[in-house]
Amino acid sequence: MSIEEFSRYWREVHGPIGRRIPGLRRLVQSHPVPRPPDMAAPDFDGMAELWFDDMTALEAARRSPQWRASTEDEANFIDESRTAVFVTEEREITS
Repeated sequence: MSIEEFSRYWREVHGPIGRRIPGLRRLVQSHPVPRPPDMAAPDFDGMAELWFDDMTALEAARRSPQWRASTEDEANFIDESRTAVFVTEEREITS
């Protein structure tokens, strides 16, 4: 599918499915935008951030039917062999 089709499906179809995951505090989709000509194209079509209060909330969410529905829908637009998952803790550098 084209990047436009991917972005539309991800935003309009998959996003609302994912937003129903219990305990999900914030869902952010980062879609590609035009880049300066001297910047190389990324190796990916987008990045999602799923925010939870803590690991307990993430683990509970992963056991939910809503998480399963979101995971099952990924087969409609994501190449699983090219997907990476990172579980992180944000640390802002202020000075």
